[in-house]
Amino acid sequence: MRPAARVQAAIELLDAIIHGAQSKGAPADRLISEYFKARRYAGSKDRRAVRELVYRAIRTCGPVPENGRAAVLVLAEDDASLRDLFDGSEHGPRPVAPAETAAKRGIAPQWLTEELAKSDIKGEVAEALLGRAPLDIRVNALKADRETIELPESGEQLTAPQSLRFPFGTQVEQWPAYREGAIEVQDHGSQLVCEAVQAKPGDVVIDLCAGAGGKTLALAAKLGNAATIVAADTDKRRLGNLAPRSRRAGAEIDHTVLLDPGKELEALVEWHGKADHVLVDAPCSGTGTWRRNPESRWRITPNELAKLNELQNHVLDVAAKLVKPGGVITFVTCSLLDAEGPDRITAFLSRNEGWVAQPIQLEIGQTRAPGHRLNPFHDGTDGFFVAKVNSAC
Repeated sequence: MRPAARVQAAIELLDAIIHGAQSKGAPADRLISEYFKARRYAGSKDRRAVRELVYRAIRTCGPVPENGRAAVLVLAEDDASLRDLFDGSEHGPRPVAPAETAAKRGIAPQWLTEELAKSDIKGEVAEALLGRAPLDIRVNALKADRETIELPESGEQLTAPQSLRFPFGTQVEQWPAYREGAIEVQDHGSQLVCEAVQAKPGDVVIDLCAGAGGKTLALAAKLGNAATIVAADTDKRRLGNLAPRSRRAGAEIDHTVLLDPGKELEALVEWHGKADHVLVDAPCSGTGTWRRNPESRWRITPNELAKLNELQNHVLDVAAKLVKPGGVITFVTCSLLDAEGPDRITAFLSRNEGWVAQPIQLEIGQTRAPGHRLNPFHDGTDGFFVAKVNSAC
């Protein structure tokens, strides 16, 4: 592909990504993959250059752009060579009209930027949400140890006991250790919030929003398969991925429970009042994961945030019915909005007598009462809020 054709391809992809964000369609990575499957003539350098241009534009535009041209034109404001490629050549973008305007720069749509600022995420801290994330792995303690494992590349040891960090784009999925289940890709922050659970061998641990089981597997490895672990979720497809992952990892997941939304307690009746720990990795807006999914900030609306808050309240109340007296709920969201973190715990405590917040002990991060927060700028992790509450009676 010629340089101008690459620009036009990026514009077309951005048009599709913008439409997908507004219509809740396919995410950017899937749209890019499908685009190039239909264009086998594009070589690896072409695909890499187009993808890079697309994500640069996504990260630069705050509000949802009007179209793909406007999204690329904002990059051309700082790059004359890019603007010169709007030359009307065959397969390239048409020339820029005198009155044509570029998209607006920013962190996110205005309402969301304001919500972040209210949560003390602004300036350099907010800008870091749109940087490039490194690749973190967790060495699976059921099969290997960070100190002795042999990998094709040496990684940076991080705070979590079995964590290693590699540069963005490291192809760890091609390594024998990955195929054999000795390592798992997991952000350092995600590993740390699993450490915060502080379950012990012999405990009954319920991962109430297990998804594909990343944190479930981390807990099984940490506890040496010596706890009763229940993985539950409402998403059949994602939960179905846990079985092959657990076999590969050598992790013993005692029960996998598919939940019916709104009727979770019926499926979990066997564990009412019996869990030592319930991990609630609640569905959220994902503001803490923008480094990996920057277009997701174009998908959330105030109304959807309010619905997520209701769902977060609901899963916390479900968890409260599952823990035994003195049991602990660990609440986690990969969001930096107070509405999805401190506010939800404060609301839970106000409507549930006999519950108290516990202090969080992590080596990095900052207190965000009544919990703890990690963010890319200060901690080099994805953004997380974690809090613990326990039943005193």
